[in-house]
Amino acid sequence: MIEGVRIDKWLWAVRLFKTRSQATDACKSGKIRIEGQIVKPSREVKPGEEVSISHRAITRTIKVIGLITNRVGAPLVPQFMQDLTPEDEYARIRMKRELNFEYRDPGAGRPTKRQRREIEVLKKYLKE
Repeated sequence: MIEGVRIDKWLWAVRLFKTRSQATDACKSGKIRIEGQIVKPSREVKPGEEVSISHRAITRTIKVIGLITNRVGAPLVPQFMQDLTPEDEYARIRMKRELNFEYRDPGAGRPTKRQRREIEVLKKYLKE
C-alpha cells in the first residue's frame, strides 16, 4: 500500500489542476498549503491531511481521503478527496462572474464612451 504521494502528483491525479506542471508551479508560488504550512512540490501527502489551494480568487479546502499516483476519471475523484470548501467561497466567484457579464445585442458594436461610463456606474451601483 502507498504511504505517501508527492503533493503535485496527487493534485494533478485528482483533477484539481489540468497538468502536473501547473500543480508544481502552484506549489512553488506558495498557493498550496497543508495544515497551514506552505509546501514544496516534493512534499508527501498522507490520508487525513487538509490541503488549502488558493485558486482563481477563492481558497479551496480539500481533505485527502485516499492516495493515488495516476490520473483517474472524474466520477472516481470523490473516493480520493473530500471538498470542505465553504459554500460562500463558491457564491463569491459566482457573484463576481455575474457582475462582470455584460450583454449587448449581436451587431450592436462596441459601446460608445458615454455608454461605457453608464455601464461602469451601473456596475459600481450593483457592487455596493
